[in-house]
Amino acid sequence: MGERGIEALRTIVRAWEAPAALAGETRLIPFGVAAIDGTLGGGLASGTLHEIAAPNEPALGAATGFALALAARGARAGKSALWATEDMGQLENGAPYGPGLDAFGLAPERLVTVVAAKGREVLWAMEEALRSGGIGAVIGEVRGGDRGGAIDLVATRRLSLAAAGSGALALLLRPRPPLQASAAATRWIVGSAPSENPGGPRGPGPPRFAVELVRNRRGPLGTWMLEFSRDQRFLLAAAHPEPVARPARDRSARTAGAA
Repeated sequence: MGERGIEALRTIVRAWEAPAALAGETRLIPFGVAAIDGTLGGGLASGTLHEIAAPNEPALGAATGFALALAARGARAGKSALWATEDMGQLENGAPYGPGLDAFGLAPERLVTVVAAKGREVLWAMEEALRSGGIGAVIGEVRGGDRGGAIDLVATRRLSLAAAGSGALALLLRPRPPLQASAAATRWIVGSAPSENPGGPRGPGPPRFAVELVRNRRGPLGTWMLEFSRDQRFLLAAAHPEPVARPARDRSARTAGAA
């Protein structure tokens, strides 16, 4: 390749990079938890892609709540958020619930929902929304991406570039930890944790999340138990003092002794 060809390539690359330079400046979205914000260098970076996965299928609800709480922060400054999912995922898990969205700080009227037939169409909807400039945060739930090949390094790279161009927060939600390589800046494994009722030792309290940061471009990783308070703040929660229910073998032993 001659000198002219190299200069032409440089011109193309500069054209690709220009939208990111002109977009709103990348901001950090703090958790409000010193241990996590310190690990992330101040907070979760907007203008890039992050992955949130449940440790297993039953824990997807917890991972979804965690993603919604982050999207609510990313979609501030009057912008909306987009939720894209496969039709099979909606059939199995249902659509976002209005009061639940409010509880996580995201007004239902600010959420645009897209239902697609395939994972690749979900990724396309995410990319288009990120490039539009009118969306503050995008959540894409893709099930079966590892089996079908919808989510590969190229696909996540495209999402990362689209997020960088608009400064929006991009979240890829998965029902299990992924197997393939990814261009995401961070990867979180999020499951549920026992809640604690401030008014008593039993009964439901604010939701808690068992959070593990397993990928971080900045380097440090970590594991935390977080509580999402009723005033929509993340708090570092202490471990539950005792099991919510005693193991079954303990109950049967007590019953046998009573007989």
